[in-house]
Amino acid sequence: MLVDHDAVKELDSVHELIDWAYLEHHLKDIHSSARGEKAWSPLMIFKALLLQSWYKLSDSALEKQLARDLLFRRFIALDISESVPDHSIFWRFRQKLDKLLLMDKLLQEINSQLIDKGLSIKSGGVSIVDASVIEAKQCRPNKDKGKHSTQDPDAKWNVKASSDGKSNSTYGYKAHINVDEDGLIKSIGYTAGNIHDSNCFTELIDGEKSSVYADSSYSSKKHSEWLYDINIDNRTRIQI
Repeated sequence: MLVDHDAVKELDSVHELIDWAYLEHHLKDIHSSARGEKAWSPLMIFKALLLQSWYKLSDSALEKQLARDLLFRRFIALDISESVPDHSIFWRFRQKLDKLLLMDKLLQEINSQLIDKGLSIKSGGVSIVDASVIEAKQCRPNKDKGKHSTQDPDAKWNVKASSDGKSNSTYGYKAHINVDEDGLIKSIGYTAGNIHDSNCFTELIDGEKSSVYADSSYSSKKHSEWLYDINIDNRTRIQI
């Protein structure tokens, strides 16, 4: 049983607006646990991935947040006495959703439900495109001969320059996300960490918005011409 306090109920209003039974029907046959591991509810893991997208967390950070945050536990219906899913569960489940092309479909269903409940976005709104790096479970292969490597073979190195000019490397994936001005996720795609942000730009834009905001990594002549052709105002930052 979770503590009954207003602080852990802040996401209740969002949770109550969504028809989880519909989503659960599409998720029921997707399993994220490896053989011998505890079987987790597909709906619970999907809810955790929603929290990950909303709060921009890595897989390991999501695991830690679920371990210590009653708000997160309440949202995914994980009792205080229960253990927390290992972060490897999240990337396995995410990979399966991506291969089945289910992630965008389920996000669109959630947004449709919210709009039906009155959370309608103004006509002529905006799309905000960005990418977040998700660190993989294991960044280096097992060097011991005869032992199975736990390194995720589909992840790749992402190198990004920090504000002080130094390079930061992360082995993992990228979540490419399109949100509207109210923070509703319109579409999301996953790639290996070494894929440039701009490669997923056109796939994320649905053509229903009047303006697109993105950082300079998405700026190109090709994208500018494409946005012009579909009558969307280009507000991406210009590369300097």
